[in-house]
Amino acid sequence: MSTSSPLTLESPGARAWRRLKARPSALVALAVIVLLIGMAVFAPLIAPYDPIKQNYLLVRKAPSWLHWMGTDEVGRDLLARVIWGARASLSAGVISVGIALLIGVPLGLIAGYRGGWTDMLISRFTDAMLACPFLILAIALAAFLGPSLGNAMIAIGITATPIFVRLTRGQTLAIKTEDYIEAARAVGNPVHRIALRHILPNVLPSLLVQATLTVATAIIAEASLSFLGLGQQPPLPSWGSMLNAAQRFLTNAPWMAVWPGLAIFVSVICFNLLGDGLRDALDPRSK
Repeated sequence: MSTSSPLTLESPGARAWRRLKARPSALVALAVIVLLIGMAVFAPLIAPYDPIKQNYLLVRKAPSWLHWMGTDEVGRDLLARVIWGARASLSAGVISVGIALLIGVPLGLIAGYRGGWTDMLISRFTDAMLACPFLILAIALAAFLGPSLGNAMIAIGITATPIFVRLTRGQTLAIKTEDYIEAARAVGNPVHRIALRHILPNVLPSLLVQATLTVATAIIAEASLSFLGLGQQPPLPSWGSMLNAAQRFLTNAPWMAVWPGLAIFVSVICFNLLGDGLRDALDPRSK
């Protein structure tokens, strides 16, 4: 008498996690991102000093046991400012991408599913925005709205919206011709139910990957806007504004530029590595 072992079915989430674990670079990037997020969330608890408190007796002091990353041009502790700057830079990246998703995904679903004049109008407007360089358009919008971190988030979010419109539209055009969509339409499902219950869940993996990669772009954009004085306003810390202050002291106090620049570099490369790992993990054609 032969016995057969029961067939175990792997859920999509478990399969994606198994594939992601097979990529050490993505796991390391995920660990660093979690560390950066924890640093931003618990900044009031782990920052050793007040990030905006000035001490003119400690102007541009090199790294030491008292100030691990040194001090800036007015004696503020750089470690505390880098920790608090993570809150501004990461929140700008996440919130601006959230704005882009909230605007871009519905527009992409409408354009891809309805087609016709609706698709043409949305697509032409999207193409016009994509024709402008990302950073130039973000600077123009931030300058129009006024210098502040909130306005910088809005400017970056609006500028990133066409990326998600085009991605969602392309995925919708491919999915709406599948047999299960035709079956859902044949049994009388309304348009909004088909879009939200049948099309959107199949678009989400691609959106998750693109959102992770766009967070990295948004962090660079926020740092650029803060460097130009259009983002986080002094004396509140931001990695970009810290680089702006450090440019005048590159010879005498290079550590003022090294630490915020390194923070931007590490966060951006980690989000890119995680996005690449998620792309492979969520790809159904991946072995």
